[in-house]
Amino acid sequence: MEIKLNQSSLGSLPANVTVPGYDRNTITPGILHIGVGNFFRAHQAVFLDRLFDLGLDHDWGMVGAGVMPHDAQIRQKLADQDWLSTIIELDPLGYTARICGSLIDFVPIDPQTLINALARPEIRIVSLTVTEAGYFVDAVTGGFNAGHPDIVRDIANPRHPQTVFGILIASLAKRRAVSLPPFTIMSCDNLPGNGLITRQAVVGLARAGRVELAEWIEREVAFPNGMVDCITPATGERERALVRTQFGIEDACPVVCEPFRQWVLEDRFPQGRPALQKVGVQFVEDVAPYELMKLRILNGGHAAIAYPAALMGIQYVHEAMAEPLIRAFLEKLEKEEIIPTVPPVPGVDFQDYLTVIEQRFGNSKVADTIPRLCLDGSNRQPKFILPTIADRLGQGLPVTGLALEVALWCRYCAGTREDGRTVTLVDMNADRLRGHALKARDEPTAFLQMVDVFGPLSAHDAFRAAFSTALTSLWETGTAATLTAYVHDAQGFRRPV
Repeated sequence: MEIKLNQSSLGSLPANVTVPGYDRNTITPGILHIGVGNFFRAHQAVFLDRLFDLGLDHDWGMVGAGVMPHDAQIRQKLADQDWLSTIIELDPLGYTARICGSLIDFVPIDPQTLINALARPEIRIVSLTVTEAGYFVDAVTGGFNAGHPDIVRDIANPRHPQTVFGILIASLAKRRAVSLPPFTIMSCDNLPGNGLITRQAVVGLARAGRVELAEWIEREVAFPNGMVDCITPATGERERALVRTQFGIEDACPVVCEPFRQWVLEDRFPQGRPALQKVGVQFVEDVAPYELMKLRILNGGHAAIAYPAALMGIQYVHEAMAEPLIRAFLEKLEKEEIIPTVPPVPGVDFQDYLTVIEQRFGNSKVADTIPRLCLDGSNRQPKFILPTIADRLGQGLPVTGLALEVALWCRYCAGTREDGRTVTLVDMNADRLRGHALKARDEPTAFLQMVDVFGPLSAHDAFRAAFSTALTSLWETGTAATLTAYVHDAQGFRRPV
């Protein structure tokens, strides 16, 4: 008989389940987090939970919030279990379960209610996980996209904003009006320079209608950059059943994740912060080297295995790593083209880092899916792959393997696997991607005509040539033959004759 998760049932849970070792009634708010998804609960919430277990910083409890309609569903599920979450770490040596209690409240899904909550003096940090695509970045210029319909609407209605950034601005205006110090805004999303990108969005939107307020935000609000890492698959019936059968817990929205966690933060918190360094968070002067390492080696590695695996009909990431051709492609691409573009990181050996990544990818207990890695390619490729290509081309270096990775993405976007089965393309630009990918079968560079995705690379002759060679091979000889040609050619990939 499963035990329904809530505050009153904590004492009845099995002995192999770790429960909060602190009195949750002593925890008071300090952080408001917008975007209470699986990653937030597996990562930031667990770090705080561990800190509270040490008896420290109980005035830094977290309040959840959201701005999307689906946020109401997770709020209701968490409300029914007193904001508690079961976190299952999928260690190959054995599963472990932790009940995370650091979330102590959740603001109703209503912009004005959220604005008022953000204006409370005890809220000193506002953290965000609103997805990589949620920052209104212009794909061509890299600047703030003031022409996005949601932003245009907020500019016209500054007192009734709907976007995260409009809401943050309205709450900062309320705090300023009563001489209350501003909160720090801390992005926990997986994108380069996430603090700078968040600052760009907040200041850019404010400047569109409230210049004086924008200048105050620029002077007074801190936006620390941070690097986050923890593979966290989506929750489905498999995960809920695992929690029930392995640990006897009835949790409507458990989280499963790998046992690895990393969080590197710039130490810029004018209103104070919890002592997260005591539970493994690294505070540094400059996050950029760690961030670049992770984005290129880990996220770029995910992209490298995702599309060949999808084309070959492989469902899980660990199965892709067990396929010799895909693993060999990953290793050659990383060692010859990706890692050489990453500047040194203090205390990190890149070969050791790659070895750990391969072990993480190969963790069969995580059961991370290839379709998840293939999501949102038009947003991820410009962050995880294309900058590496641009760097190598700028140094006059070949991009044979990286161009092949982009060609594999293009072949995937055409909508069919090697066996002819249909691919479900999940991307905000799905229709356009498919159209360009199908045209590229006969005219390879047609795929590169999407300047908003490829930027200056669209017109770079060396990249166009390498991409065309790789894509032609994929269509003429197939994925396995093309990977074989790349892996076993000492000079890189050459189109079969």
